[in-house]
Amino acid sequence: MGRWAPDARGRLEYAALELYAQVGFERTTVKEIAQRAGLTERTFFRHFADKREVLFPGNQQLQEVLEQAVTRSPAALTPAEAVTAALLELSTLMEDRRELARQRQTVIAAHPELQERELAKLASWSQTLTGALMQRGTAPSEARLTAEAGLAVFKTAFERWTATTDPRHTLGQFISDTFDDLRRLFTHP
Repeated sequence: MGRWAPDARGRLEYAALELYAQVGFERTTVKEIAQRAGLTERTFFRHFADKREVLFPGNQQLQEVLEQAVTRSPAALTPAEAVTAALLELSTLMEDRRELARQRQTVIAAHPELQERELAKLASWSQTLTGALMQRGTAPSEARLTAEAGLAVFKTAFERWTATTDPRHTLGQFISDTFDDLRRLFTHP
């Protein structure tokens, strides 16, 4: 494949996930990822700081989506409804990446240092959601609780989504269903 072929970042991501599955995360080198993608190591480092970052693409963009979705949500929505709307908007960006998400989660689940990085990512999402809710006038403790509950719903929905291969079950549907499950837990003994 030519050096200047399009979507270098995507090709690097796919190559990395293939290699992580075949030879393991620890044994995969940046050089091997670049070669598999038909690119140079220099190109790899233009897109990713290291081989861990391949597993966490676009985190800043995802945080911005969450923040903007909450802050522009109608004032009539409750904090929980605003967080639900934000997570549903986020899900539309992830929907066509189910297989990559499944592969990514397999690698992360096998490595404590990657699990730690995943938790740090989710903590940054929580801070983003909390801040956005506070901008809407939600009290700090309520904003934090709502953000954390929303992320618990997201994590559960994401696990359900990556565990199924049925394309009719979207991440958005799992998010909605999981929020409904949470509501039932608090309203029915």
